Amino acid sequence: MQMTYTQEEREKVIRSKKMLLWFAMISMIMVFAGLTSGYIVSKKREDWVPFDLPIAFTISTILILISSVTFHLAKKSIQKDNRGATSLFLLITLVLGSLFVYFQFAGFHELYERQLFPSGSSSKITVSFLYVFVIVHLAHLAGGLISLLVVIYNHFKQKYNSGQTLGLELGAMFWHFLDFLWLYLFLFLYFFK
Repeated sequence: MQMTYTQEEREKVIRSKKMLLWFAMISMIMVFAGLTSGYIVSKKREDWVPFDLPIAFTISTILILISSVTFHLAKKSIQKDNRGATSLFLLITLVLGSLFVYFQFAGFHELYERQLFPSGSSSKITVSFLYVFVIVHLAHLAGGLISLLVVIYNHFKQKYNSGQTLGLELGAMFWHFLDFLWLYLFLFLYFFK
């Protein structure tokens, strides 16, 4: 049984869903604000050891920024009812998001090769913070990848068109937020050693 909504009811539902997403994103900002504050305060510790970020993190940053562009292009394509282009851009976004995760783990591997461990007798607080930042972001990105998979599934079930883009819009909004969050973390860690 499918319910029919008036235009006003539809707009209220859309506003409610967007507001819930904003609340979720604001709570994530608060988590990372707390972590970056802890990082700044901990920088005064005697065992603070600055180090260069792995090159894999730079590569992953480039990939995630490109994925934001492809998700945006997917949204623009569905608004023009170009299903083929939307499919292509969504799948490219998924590949780029998966490559981002791969290069994050490659960055961890690079840290291990440099003998920079997050815990144990030879660990450094600086490296521990880096691991916490990346792992917490990857946990949120897992949610982003799941939402992207839901968007792709719904797209192939033909639930989106130029008149109905809410799910894709919400997915894109969250994806762009995650990209912005990673860019913030990357620049923070790169410049605030």
